[in-house]
Amino acid sequence: MTAVNDAVVLIHGGQHTSECWDPTVTALRELRPDVTVLAVDLPGRGSKPAALSEVGIAECVRSVVADIDAAGLSAVVLIAHSMGGVTMPGVAAALGKERVRRMVFVAAAAPPNGMSILDDLMGELQEDVRERVDAPAESPPFPRETVESLFCNGMTEAQTDFVVRCMCPESNLLATQKVDRSDMPPSIPRTWVLTLQDQAVPPDQQRQHVDNLGGVDEIVEIDTCHDVMVSEPEILAKILIDRLV
Repeated sequence: MTAVNDAVVLIHGGQHTSECWDPTVTALRELRPDVTVLAVDLPGRGSKPAALSEVGIAECVRSVVADIDAAGLSAVVLIAHSMGGVTMPGVAAALGKERVRRMVFVAAAAPPNGMSILDDLMGELQEDVRERVDAPAESPPFPRETVESLFCNGMTEAQTDFVVRCMCPESNLLATQKVDRSDMPPSIPRTWVLTLQDQAVPPDQQRQHVDNLGGVDEIVEIDTCHDVMVSEPEILAKILIDRLV
Protein backbone atom coordinates (compact mmCIF):
# COMPACT_ATOMS: atom_id res chain seq x y z
CA MET A 1 0.00 0.00 0.00
CA THR A 2 1.29 3.45 -0.90
CA ALA A 3 2.00 5.63 2.14
CA VAL A 4 -0.15 8.74 2.52
CA ASN A 5 1.17 12.02 3.91
CA ASP A 6 -0.82 15.05 5.10
CA ALA A 7 -3.51 13.19 7.01
CA VAL A 8 -5.70 14.11 9.95
CA VAL A 9 -7.03 11.43 12.28
CA LEU A 10 -10.15 12.24 14.32
CA ILE A 11 -10.81 10.39 17.60
CA HIS A 12 -14.29 10.80 19.07
CA GLY A 13 -15.26 11.13 22.71
CA GLY A 14 -17.52 9.27 25.10
CA GLN A 15 -20.99 8.14 24.01
CA HIS A 16 -20.13 9.27 20.46
CA THR A 17 -19.16 7.49 17.25
CA SER A 18 -17.11 8.66 14.29
CA GLU A 19 -20.36 10.05 12.82
CA CYS A 20 -20.12 13.05 15.17
CA TRP A 21 -17.21 14.31 13.06
CA ASP A 22 -19.23 14.38 9.81
CA PRO A 23 -19.79 18.18 9.74
CA THR A 24 -16.08 18.81 10.36
CA VAL A 25 -15.03 16.17 7.83
CA THR A 26 -17.16 17.93 5.22
CA ALA A 27 -15.56 21.27 6.11
CA LEU A 28 -12.05 19.77 6.00
CA ARG A 29 -12.63 18.32 2.55
CA GLU A 30 -13.97 21.62 1.26
CA LEU A 31 -10.89 23.46 2.53
CA ARG A 32 -8.31 20.87 1.48
CA PRO A 33 -9.61 18.09 -0.76
CA ASP A 34 -6.04 16.83 -1.10
CA VAL A 35 -5.77 16.00 2.62
CA THR A 36 -6.69 12.52 3.82
CA VAL A 37 -9.22 12.55 6.67
CA LEU A 38 -9.72 9.47 8.83
CA ALA A 39 -12.47 9.55 11.48
CA VAL A 40 -12.15 6.37 13.52
CA ASP A 41 -14.69 4.40 15.50
CA LEU A 42 -13.40 3.21 18.85
CA PRO A 43 -14.21 -0.44 19.68
CA GLY A 44 -17.81 -1.21 20.55
CA ARG A 45 -19.48 1.38 18.38
CA GLY A 46 -20.18 2.23 14.76
CA SER A 47 -18.10 0.08 12.44
CA LYS A 48 -16.20 -1.63 15.30
CA PRO A 49 -18.38 -4.21 17.10
CA ALA A 50 -16.95 -5.27 20.47
CA ALA A 51 -18.11 -6.02 23.99
CA LEU A 52 -17.97 -2.62 25.68
CA SER A 53 -17.36 -4.32 29.04
CA GLU A 54 -13.93 -5.33 27.67
CA VAL A 55 -12.99 -2.03 26.02
CA GLY A 56 -10.40 -0.05 27.95
CA ILE A 57 -7.77 2.51 27.01
CA ALA A 58 -5.32 -0.08 25.64
CA GLU A 59 -7.96 -1.60 23.36
CA CYS A 60 -8.82 1.84 21.99
CA VAL A 61 -5.17 2.63 21.35
CA ARG A 62 -4.61 -0.61 19.46
CA SER A 63 -7.73 -0.04 17.37
CA VAL A 64 -6.76 3.50 16.33
CA VAL A 65 -3.19 2.46 15.48
CA ALA A 66 -4.52 -0.44 13.40
CA ASP A 67 -6.85 1.90 11.49
CA ILE A 68 -4.01 4.33 10.78
CA ASP A 69 -1.74 1.55 9.56
CA ALA A 70 -4.50 0.00 7.45
CA ALA A 71 -5.06 3.38 5.77
CA GLY A 72 -1.36 3.63 4.96
CA LEU A 73 -0.90 6.91 6.78
CA SER A 74 2.77 7.67 7.25
CA ALA A 75 2.47 11.11 8.88
CA VAL A 76 -0.57 12.34 10.78
CA VAL A 77 -2.01 15.07 12.92
CA LEU A 78 -3.96 13.40 15.73
CA ILE A 79 -7.12 15.09 17.00
CA ALA A 80 -9.03 13.90 20.06
CA HIS A 81 -12.28 15.27 21.43
CA SER A 82 -13.38 14.89 25.06
CA MET A 83 -12.88 11.32 26.34
CA GLY A 84 -10.74 10.64 23.27
CA GLY A 85 -8.05 12.52 25.18
CA VAL A 86 -7.19 9.40 27.18
CA THR A 87 -6.64 7.36 23.99
CA MET A 88 -4.56 9.78 21.92
CA PRO A 89 -1.40 9.79 24.09
CA GLY A 90 -1.08 6.03 23.69
CA VAL A 91 -1.57 6.31 19.94
CA ALA A 92 1.17 8.94 19.78
CA ALA A 93 3.46 6.70 21.84
CA ALA A 94 2.81 3.73 19.55
CA LEU A 95 3.35 5.67 16.33
CA GLY A 96 6.27 7.74 17.61
CA LYS A 97 7.43 11.26 16.89
CA GLU A 98 8.48 10.28 13.37
CA ARG A 99 4.85 9.76 12.31
CA VAL A 100 2.90 12.19 14.51
CA ARG A 101 3.28 15.81 13.45
CA ARG A 102 1.04 17.27 16.15
CA MET A 103 -1.57 16.33 18.73
CA VAL A 104 -4.68 18.51 18.99
CA PHE A 105 -6.72 18.13 22.17
CA VAL A 106 -10.28 19.44 21.70
CA ALA A 107 -12.01 20.09 25.04
CA ALA A 108 -10.33 16.87 26.02
CA ALA A 109 -10.21 14.65 29.07
CA ALA A 110 -6.71 14.88 30.52
CA PRO A 111 -6.78 13.93 34.21
CA PRO A 112 -3.55 14.04 36.18
CA ASN A 113 -1.30 11.11 35.34
CA GLY A 114 -2.28 8.15 37.49
CA MET A 115 -5.89 9.30 37.89
CA SER A 116 -9.03 8.38 35.96
CA ILE A 117 -11.58 10.51 34.15
CA LEU A 118 -14.05 9.72 36.92
CA ASP A 119 -11.58 10.94 39.55
CA ASP A 120 -11.25 14.20 37.62
CA LEU A 121 -14.90 15.01 36.95
CA MET A 122 -16.58 17.71 38.99
CA GLY A 123 -19.93 18.27 40.70
CA GLU A 124 -23.15 16.72 39.48
CA LEU A 125 -21.50 15.22 36.41
CA GLN A 126 -19.15 13.18 38.59
CA GLU A 127 -22.09 11.97 40.69
CA ASP A 128 -24.07 11.03 37.59
CA VAL A 129 -21.18 9.14 35.97
CA ARG A 130 -20.29 7.40 39.25
CA GLU A 131 -23.84 6.07 39.54
CA ARG A 132 -23.67 4.78 35.99
CA VAL A 133 -20.31 3.02 36.26
CA ASP A 134 -21.12 1.43 39.61
CA ALA A 135 -23.98 -0.52 38.04
CA PRO A 136 -23.69 -2.40 34.70
CA ALA A 137 -20.58 -3.17 32.67
CA GLU A 138 -21.50 -0.44 30.20
CA SER A 139 -23.42 2.81 30.47
CA PRO A 140 -26.39 3.81 28.33
CA PRO A 141 -26.33 7.18 26.56
CA PHE A 142 -27.34 10.25 28.53
CA PRO A 143 -31.01 11.22 28.12
CA ARG A 144 -31.74 13.99 25.62
CA GLU A 145 -32.07 16.73 28.22
CA THR A 146 -28.61 15.92 29.61
CA VAL A 147 -27.08 15.80 26.13
CA GLU A 148 -28.59 19.20 25.36
CA SER A 149 -27.27 20.82 28.53
CA LEU A 150 -23.81 19.21 28.58
CA PHE A 151 -22.86 19.05 24.91
CA CYS A 152 -25.18 21.24 22.84
CA ASN A 153 -25.83 24.55 24.61
CA GLY A 154 -26.17 27.28 21.99
CA MET A 155 -26.65 24.87 19.09
CA THR A 156 -29.43 25.05 16.55
CA GLU A 157 -32.23 22.50 16.91
CA ALA A 158 -30.97 20.63 13.85
CA GLN A 159 -27.45 20.41 15.28
CA THR A 160 -28.78 19.19 18.62
CA ASP A 161 -30.92 16.55 16.91
CA PHE A 162 -27.83 15.35 15.06
CA VAL A 163 -25.79 15.01 18.26
CA VAL A 164 -28.61 13.13 20.01
CA ARG A 165 -28.82 10.70 17.08
CA CYS A 166 -25.06 10.09 17.35
CA MET A 167 -25.15 9.08 21.01
CA CYS A 168 -24.39 5.47 21.95
CA PRO A 169 -23.60 3.31 25.02
CA GLU A 170 -20.16 3.73 26.58
CA SER A 171 -17.52 1.53 28.17
CA ASN A 172 -17.19 2.07 31.92
CA LEU A 173 -13.50 1.17 31.75
CA LEU A 174 -12.67 4.33 29.83
CA ALA A 175 -14.01 6.41 32.70
CA THR A 176 -12.46 4.38 35.52
CA GLN A 177 -9.03 3.24 34.29
CA LYS A 178 -6.05 5.28 35.47
CA VAL A 179 -4.24 7.14 32.70
CA ASP A 180 -0.55 6.69 32.02
CA ARG A 181 1.00 9.22 29.67
CA SER A 182 4.59 8.41 30.60
CA ASP A 183 5.36 7.05 27.10
CA MET A 184 3.89 10.01 25.20
CA PRO A 185 6.79 11.50 23.18
CA PRO A 186 7.55 14.91 24.71
CA SER A 187 8.79 16.37 21.42
CA ILE A 188 5.45 16.10 19.58
CA PRO A 189 3.86 19.59 19.43
CA ARG A 190 0.55 19.95 21.26
CA THR A 191 -2.39 22.25 20.61
CA TRP A 192 -5.39 22.70 22.90
CA VAL A 193 -8.74 23.84 21.47
CA LEU A 194 -10.58 25.44 24.38
CA THR A 195 -14.37 25.69 24.13
CA LEU A 196 -15.40 28.77 26.09
CA GLN A 197 -19.09 27.87 26.59
CA ASP A 198 -18.42 24.25 27.55
CA GLN A 199 -20.74 22.77 30.18
CA ALA A 200 -19.17 19.28 30.15
CA VAL A 201 -15.52 20.31 30.59
CA PRO A 202 -15.68 23.96 31.71
CA PRO A 203 -12.92 26.33 30.59
CA ASP A 204 -11.26 26.43 34.03
CA GLN A 205 -11.07 22.64 34.08
CA GLN A 206 -9.71 22.59 30.54
CA ARG A 207 -6.94 24.95 31.61
CA GLN A 208 -6.13 22.55 34.44
CA HIS A 209 -6.00 19.75 31.88
CA VAL A 210 -3.52 21.79 29.87
CA ASP A 211 -1.33 21.94 32.97
CA ASN A 212 -1.83 18.20 33.56
CA LEU A 213 -0.56 17.44 30.07
CA GLY A 214 2.34 19.82 30.02
CA GLY A 215 4.07 20.70 26.77
CA VAL A 216 1.04 22.44 25.24
CA ASP A 217 2.55 25.12 23.02
CA GLU A 218 -0.67 26.85 21.98
CA ILE A 219 -4.25 27.31 23.16
CA VAL A 220 -6.88 28.22 20.58
CA GLU A 221 -10.20 29.45 21.97
CA ILE A 222 -13.60 28.97 20.29
CA ASP A 223 -16.67 30.60 21.82
CA THR A 224 -18.93 27.56 21.68
CA CYS A 225 -20.17 24.45 23.47
CA HIS A 226 -18.54 21.07 24.08
CA ASP A 227 -19.41 19.46 20.73
CA VAL A 228 -17.57 22.06 18.69
CA MET A 229 -17.16 19.63 15.77
CA VAL A 230 -20.93 20.01 15.23
CA SER A 231 -21.56 23.58 16.39
CA GLU A 232 -18.60 25.24 14.60
CA PRO A 233 -17.22 22.75 12.06
CA GLU A 234 -15.81 25.36 9.68
CA ILE A 235 -13.86 27.12 12.44
CA LEU A 236 -12.51 23.84 13.80
CA ALA A 237 -11.60 22.58 10.32
CA LYS A 238 -9.61 25.76 9.62
CA ILE A 239 -7.70 25.35 12.90
CA LEU A 240 -6.83 21.75 12.02
CA ILE A 241 -5.79 22.50 8.44
CA ASP A 242 -3.55 25.34 9.65
CA ARG A 243 -1.67 22.79 11.76
CA LEU A 244 -0.78 20.67 8.73
CA VAL A 245 2.55 22.37 8.31
